[in-house]
Amino acid sequence: MDIRIRAATPQDYGVLLPLFEEIDALHRLQHPERFQKPAGPARERDFFLTALADEHVGFFVAEANGELAGHVHVIVRDTPPVPVLKPRRFAHIDEIVVKAAYRGHGVGHLLMAQAEAWAKAQGAASIELGVYEFNHEAQGFYRDLGYATISRRMNKNLKEP
Repeated sequence: MDIRIRAATPQDYGVLLPLFEEIDALHRLQHPERFQKPAGPARERDFFLTALADEHVGFFVAEANGELAGHVHVIVRDTPPVPVLKPRRFAHIDEIVVKAAYRGHGVGHLLMAQAEAWAKAQGAASIELGVYEFNHEAQGFYRDLGYATISRRMNKNLKEP
């Protein structure tokens, strides 16, 4: 399979919409108390175009067999000027999605490698991401790439069901 990673362009917006919906549907299924199906597109065109124009954002797509197979959205940040925090530049994977038909073919590995290389070129010393507890497949994928858990975010519902 011929897989090519490239920077996203404004023309990719329409083709990315089904990928956004694929990841959003998974989250709606697992956490309906947090996620809902929007009336319009899951990511507004302006949001996408703003991300592409931001020098602190990397948005990359994977093409396989002539079609879009996945994307990764990475953001470079600096720690806030808080005395207890050591100043550092780091990257955060905001989102990665590989179309179900292309999982297990190396697309995710190539997207993450591109995100990591881009982040390093931006001066990031590390890269971070969040993953939901239900997503064991993604957790294994990230562990295989060398990621380790450094903290855990917990939640308690205060409303009656």
